[in-house]
Amino acid sequence: MFWLTKRYIKNNRGQAMVEFALILPFLLLLIIGSMEFGLVINQYMVLAEAAREGARSAALGGDNATVMAVAKTAASQIDTTQLTVAILPTPTRVRGNGVTVTVTKPVQAISPLMSPFFPAGFTIHGAATMRVE
Repeated sequence: MFWLTKRYIKNNRGQAMVEFALILPFLLLLIIGSMEFGLVINQYMVLAEAAREGARSAALGGDNATVMAVAKTAASQIDTTQLTVAILPTPTRVRGNGVTVTVTKPVQAISPLMSPFFPAGFTIHGAATMRVE
């Protein structure tokens, strides 16, 4: 009986390699997906900070061109070529009322493995509202 068990164990040498080959695609998808998610969250945090900086500039009396420049400078960690800055109300702001700055950017999937999971035209945006001083 013992020799049957020993023979069975010797015949299963490639089992771990086959199991690893079956699990590897899912493991790689999970790792790449978490990296993509981290990059999108990083861009969202940068856009939220850019919106706060732009709202602060608008609250202190900056004109629209200055607010856009401040927001784009604050978002310089990411690609700002497709960055959109919206300021409300525009062009005049009343002291004591709020001013809202919204910064929007489209996101492209970095790896082709993850592009089927992200919808086309996926955008992220950060918004901030401050009272005009």
